[in-house]
Amino acid sequence: MYHRNIKLIIAGLIIATGIWQFTENNIGNGIFLLLLSTIFIFLYFKNEFILLAFLKLRKQDFPGAQKWLTYIKNPETALIKKQQGYYEYLHGLMLSQTNIMQAEKHFKKALILGLGMDTDIAIAKLNLAGVAMTRRRKLEATNLLNEAKKLDKQGLLKDQIKMMKDQMKKI
Repeated sequence: MYHRNIKLIIAGLIIATGIWQFTENNIGNGIFLLLLSTIFIFLYFKNEFILLAFLKLRKQDFPGAQKWLTYIKNPETALIKKQQGYYEYLHGLMLSQTNIMQAEKHFKKALILGLGMDTDIAIAKLNLAGVAMTRRRKLEATNLLNEAKKLDKQGLLKDQIKMMKDQMKKI
């Protein structure tokens, strides 16, 4: 995986070539090159491997999503900060199926780095509440569940939050 700034350099070179095409009266080529440069600018902000991992995760293909994430060798240089948050978030989601304690580290790091959508933050906090419940930290789990409930504005996690609160009463 290459450094994230290479995408901006490529976009800059394509834009410069597009402007040169405008000066040579090749308007069609210039417009095409300017549109082509937007792909590289988009991929600077939205990493292609993370997008492909989300697509695999949507189909419940965890090994496929893991395969796409392994293409990102050094997330600190290849991804911007918010993408690093989603990189950790995806690792946490996949590890929550097998190793919940290791997934906790990834979810905490994802929350520190930042996630863009409130629903993603709510899912991360819901998973952290589940880890806190398994470790018998009822106060921490309650706080995390309340935060997840506030962030879940569409009510997508309503059933899971209710189920976890019921399970917490048994602790």
